[in-house]
Amino acid sequence: MGERPSAKSRKSPIEAYLHVLHALMLRDMRTRFGASMWGYGVVVLWPCVHVFALITIYTVQKLAAPLGDDRALFFATGAVPVLVFQYISREVMKSVITNRPLTYYPQVRLFDLVFSRVLVEIVTGFLALLVVSAVLIALGTNPIPAEPLTAVCGYLAAIALGIGIGTINVAIIGFFPGWLIGYALFSIVLYVSSGVLFLPSYLPERLYYWAKYNPALQGAEWMRSAYYPAAGLRVDHLYVVMFGLTAASVGLGLVVRGGGRQQG
Repeated sequence: MGERPSAKSRKSPIEAYLHVLHALMLRDMRTRFGASMWGYGVVVLWPCVHVFALITIYTVQKLAAPLGDDRALFFATGAVPVLVFQYISREVMKSVITNRPLTYYPQVRLFDLVFSRVLVEIVTGFLALLVVSAVLIALGTNPIPAEPLTAVCGYLAAIALGIGIGTINVAIIGFFPGWLIGYALFSIVLYVSSGVLFLPSYLPERLYYWAKYNPALQGAEWMRSAYYPAAGLRVDHLYVVMFGLTAASVGLGLVVRGGGRQQG
């Protein structure tokens, strides 16, 4: 008779789930970034290139920053939260499209694909933030905000928005796969209207009122308010938080139900 596995050799449900999650994260990183760390480094640096391309353009054109006297700080404080939001919301959807066949294994659910990619994007975004901060220091700019807690909350709000919209996107592509292209085009509109390149509060009052329904815009202003507290930026913190939490609740609910139907 074969020996029964010992208690130590049997994995608990939590250990088994963490093993699946770790495998999914590694697969995401290898398929998207390549087998080497250089590929991952390129993806980490890409948002940084985006930020400093804006700084270079405005520096060459000798255009003043709309707020403060530091172009690098102004663009970085607007671009970082918006890019964090957009990368998470887009890459979660792409991960599900790429890895959906894995859900035919009983150990893998649709929720696991979403969760693993969210973790990968959070880590990648944080590493990009460190690189941006290091380059700002090298340029002689102080990246430490006047109100650190406000900056941390703004960054977390951008992550929550990315998770919320990302899970909604996952639910949409279950019915309409072409939404991947549609959201790419929509992201351009979101980016342009999010105040990365300008200060939204300088808009006419009526236009500014409607523009503030864009949660990404308020996320950028939330971050900037930590660096420019005297600017009097008006941020509806409750709106941004509730938008992200509501979208995440609806999206995750649809993802969990959709995953259950697929495995059923």
